[in-house]
Amino acid sequence: MSTHSRHQPETMLGEAIARFEEVVIAVLLGAMVVLTFVNVVLRYVFNDSLIWGLEVVLVLFAWLVLFGISHAFRINAHLGVDAVVNIVPPKTKRVMGIISALCCVAYAALLMKGAWDYYAPFAGLDATTGRWFPTGFADSRDQAWYETDQIPMLDWLRWLEPLVNQGESYEKLPRLVVYLILPVGCLLLLLRVIEATVGIITGKHDVLIVSHEAEDQVDDLSGTHHDDPYYKD
Repeated sequence: MSTHSRHQPETMLGEAIARFEEVVIAVLLGAMVVLTFVNVVLRYVFNDSLIWGLEVVLVLFAWLVLFGISHAFRINAHLGVDAVVNIVPPKTKRVMGIISALCCVAYAALLMKGAWDYYAPFAGLDATTGRWFPTGFADSRDQAWYETDQIPMLDWLRWLEPLVNQGESYEKLPRLVVYLILPVGCLLLLLRVIEATVGIITGKHDVLIVSHEAEDQVDDLSGTHHDDPYYKD
């Protein structure tokens, strides 16, 4: 069984991002639970409901997933197949780890480009040119006026109206707010993958983040049993 340790950020920036991720994930999960519970009570007790409740929960779930991808890299929670790398010599294992990590960096960079290109028009910004890698910016059709279906506009976000919607009022929450998680989530993912890749190149670990969930659970149970004074072999 190969071992893996929880990655701890070494820089102030890394620590700040880690704390930010944890707080946001906790808030998102808590908001989903509370909102779903309130909607159930309203529906079955008062025969009423929050018409925007389901859409908000869907948005919060999407945010939770995209934040969770990055956070899972930090705590080594992503699953991986290492049956091959565990049977090769250490030097070969390290080379394979570097290659796989660089592939992940390239994939995360492509995701970042795609996320920006999709989000930019909704924020009144320009998407990048180039099929694979950004080669510049091209004028994009302004879609900043697109709104969500049911989520009401928040008054403290009215400052967006003169900035991106030519001063016109939003009746519903603009999609540029909801879709903001796309570039933010992909940027966090890219940073985490780069961080893991640097760790492999500098020799801190020899493979990309891998979690052995089933084996870890067996170890935890075994450790619990052996610590129990009533446990007998």
